[in-house]
Amino acid sequence: MAGFTLVPPQVTGRAARMPAMVRRGAVIATALVIMLLGSGQAALAHGVGGSSDTVGGFVWLGTKHMLAGWDHLAFVGGILLLAGQVRRAAKLISLFALGHSVTLFTATVADWHVNPVLVDVVVALSLVFVGVVGLRGRPKNWTWFAAAVLGFGLVHGLGLSTRLQDLGLPADGMIPRVLAFNVGVEIGQLIAVVAMFMLGDVLSHYLPKLRNPRLSHGLLVTAGVVAASILALTSPGEVLRPVQADPAVGACTVRDRTETFPFGVGHPVKSFFEPGETVPATSFGHVIGDGYVIVTYRPDLAADQLAQVRAFVTDPAAGRVVGGPAPGQAEAVKAVHAYNTAVCDTVDIDAVGQFTRDWFADPRSTPAE
Repeated sequence: MAGFTLVPPQVTGRAARMPAMVRRGAVIATALVIMLLGSGQAALAHGVGGSSDTVGGFVWLGTKHMLAGWDHLAFVGGILLLAGQVRRAAKLISLFALGHSVTLFTATVADWHVNPVLVDVVVALSLVFVGVVGLRGRPKNWTWFAAAVLGFGLVHGLGLSTRLQDLGLPADGMIPRVLAFNVGVEIGQLIAVVAMFMLGDVLSHYLPKLRNPRLSHGLLVTAGVVAASILALTSPGEVLRPVQADPAVGACTVRDRTETFPFGVGHPVKSFFEPGETVPATSFGHVIGDGYVIVTYRPDLAADQLAQVRAFVTDPAAGRVVGGPAPGQAEAVKAVHAYNTAVCDTVDIDAVGQFTRDWFADPRSTPAE
């Protein structure tokens, strides 16, 4: 329409107005975060890399995850931009934090197994939601929007929980570690918000076009659609499939993982440990959080069977695989990754190899750094 100019919604009232630095920070940081969507792997923003053998270490894991979680940060940036007032923004971010804290704790402690790909798709669509709302203008009634933010916070928390469970939390120390991880998440979120404001105020002088809220809202919609599409297209069978283990792979039965390993730092000094050698359990506990497959075997295997297991584990083509003896293990071989365990009463290396390849083809096997 001739002579018609789109003007971003204005906030009236000096006391209620969000400071210019805050507005610019939210706009520019949202745009910068969305630029991280440059690769397909970026769509998988919930991986929790590494592990820790201390409760305090889980604070760092939570902080690191939040600072690396582009989708969380983009959603928060969109809320800050849309809110327009510091007080309203604080209330909305608090609701978001409450939502993801509730489901992070509940789902992890209750051992809920939800479909992580479906969760990630919904998280991506949350960006579309806040972007579309922003393009339409600030809501006149904020109650429904606040309820939606809380709801999406619950979904974001499920995403956090699915990846935290990958680390194999011990039953006797689960609650302190989950709480510590959540504290770290909130610390990371606070750091990110402060950084948004500071970085945005600096860059606004060099990239003035990024001050336009409609540009950031449009980028949110684009990022959400692209991320959801990548997830759906790269894992089409995973989006609607219930989380359940395949009944069998060859001669091995596949079930949900119940094995846990003590937490530690660093990788094993070698990939395969012979009968009689001490397996570095804490190192195994570390690498399972990095997407490895751990192969354990009964120490009294026949020489030819042991040779098959050794050859598989040490073969560079096998990928991220480590193995060693498990005294007291009744089954001939077990292969364990973050979600499932293949239990083999006989040594079936072809089945173990298929189980391993299936896991490495799963996007969840590659943790976010």
